[in-house]
Amino acid sequence: MYKILLVDDEILVRDAIRENIDWGKLDCELIGDCENGKQAVEFVKTHEVDIVLTDILMPYMDGMELSHFLHDNYPDVLIVIFSGFGEFEYAKKAIQYNVSEYMLKPVTAMELTKVIENMKEKLDSRKKEQRKMESLTQVSQDYHKNANVIRSKALDCLVKCTREVQVSLDELERMGITFQAASYRVAVFDIDTYSEMYQMDMDKQQESALMAFVLFNVGDEIVVQEKAGVVYQEGNNRVCIIFAGNRTKEFSENIHRICHEIQKKVKEVIGLETSIGIGSWVRSPYELIYSYRLAAKAIDYRYLLGGNLLFDMEEKKTDNSIFLINDLETLTEAIKSGDRRLMEETLGQIETEIKSALVEKSYACIYLQQVIRAIGNTCQSLSEEPEKIIAQREALLKAVTEQRTFSQAAALVEKYAQEVFDELQELNSSSGQRQGMLAMDYIQKNYMDPCLSLNSICSYLNISTSYFSTIFKEMTGETFIEVLTRVRMEKAKELLENTTMKNYEIAEKVGFSDPHYFGISFKKITGKTPTEYAREKRR
Repeated sequence: MYKILLVDDEILVRDAIRENIDWGKLDCELIGDCENGKQAVEFVKTHEVDIVLTDILMPYMDGMELSHFLHDNYPDVLIVIFSGFGEFEYAKKAIQYNVSEYMLKPVTAMELTKVIENMKEKLDSRKKEQRKMESLTQVSQDYHKNANVIRSKALDCLVKCTREVQVSLDELERMGITFQAASYRVAVFDIDTYSEMYQMDMDKQQESALMAFVLFNVGDEIVVQEKAGVVYQEGNNRVCIIFAGNRTKEFSENIHRICHEIQKKVKEVIGLETSIGIGSWVRSPYELIYSYRLAAKAIDYRYLLGGNLLFDMEEKKTDNSIFLINDLETLTEAIKSGDRRLMEETLGQIETEIKSALVEKSYACIYLQQVIRAIGNTCQSLSEEPEKIIAQREALLKAVTEQRTFSQAAALVEKYAQEVFDELQELNSSSGQRQGMLAMDYIQKNYMDPCLSLNSICSYLNISTSYFSTIFKEMTGETFIEVLTRVRMEKAKELLENTTMKNYEIAEKVGFSDPHYFGISFKKITGKTPTEYAREKRR
């Protein structure tokens, strides 16, 4: 029976609620009523309370202050707030105190009964979850007291070669575990919810160990039944299987079937998805570490491919190298020409290429950063606030690396592309702006030419230098020379950050025939010499 406390400064309201609710039918008990929050605080300190029903406006301590106190000191207590019409928006601010329900006065017996029933369901669900966790905790504690934990540690030492392999084999033989098969494979199981894909607090970390124990039990039951190998728990979070048998097509298919069955069973038992990496075949227990390392690496592909993964490294066929030059040219041309469909198709193709190459997360981020730079360069110099555009782009470059999945990172890039596309469409609305865009495109494609000048770009556009200078300054806020210098310096920064080219080579690459003048110009823009900048960025 749940215990309820009523808090309201109007005695008639308290009497009406006490008399008009069938508390016995609700399996609840109204254990007290208070005139204000101050009285309620003292009552809660000396009585067990499950639900508090409280008004907002009361003397001495109002409902908001009471909710704050309960949130900080009795977080398990459910709070229901009554408020008058004019106080309703004010009451909603109490969401920071985990208020469960808001009720607009006047409150009918039927409405309040329904709300109390909802609160009971929440409390029932919470108790059920607590009992489940307590049960798992007890089972886990029992597990760590018996021989299975010793067996798991011995198997983990064998697979990772943390001590001499023969010592591990001898210890396992004394436990009745022998390795006499023709071939072996290691599979690593990792529950997605507790992986690097999600952020875990302390409660989640504790829960992960219990869920991994459930995974161990499910896997052990199936593998023993199939006589396919041996299962052990790796630390607190992962479970591994050493499959032992003949290297045949049939056994490989059986391994996949067993892994899928474990995935399905774990989903049914605890409602969580599991990713699995399967390492290569090895012929000896002395070589298990090589299979394990590949299996663990396969789990890392979850960043690219998403959760609920089953990846067999024996089936991996890729050289991990892709070249985006042509795709990036197509992408930028689509943005400049206003072809949204082609832009979206090209972005999708780039993402597919990165996924198919199965590159590591760091390389996937680098490829996405190349896409961001290519997109940004199409509109950076046309902005009235180029420094702001650069700052936004740099923030996005960093944000991409902080995403927990490739899909999340790619979504940021897609959003950025759409924003730049829309901005350019708006800029492209007049002939003068169109000429400005053509000029910027020409600069981007020819900045490495030391002979690029105002006259050459005006000749390309077939307009006078005075007219071009006027419209260009209006659109960019800078002169042609200022924009050209900035574009060259941005390209120089990229080369200094990502290559080991000499300063004179970079000067030539970005259109400076005199390396000394390049160094002077670079320091004027950045405050650092090219050498200082490279040393700082390449750490």
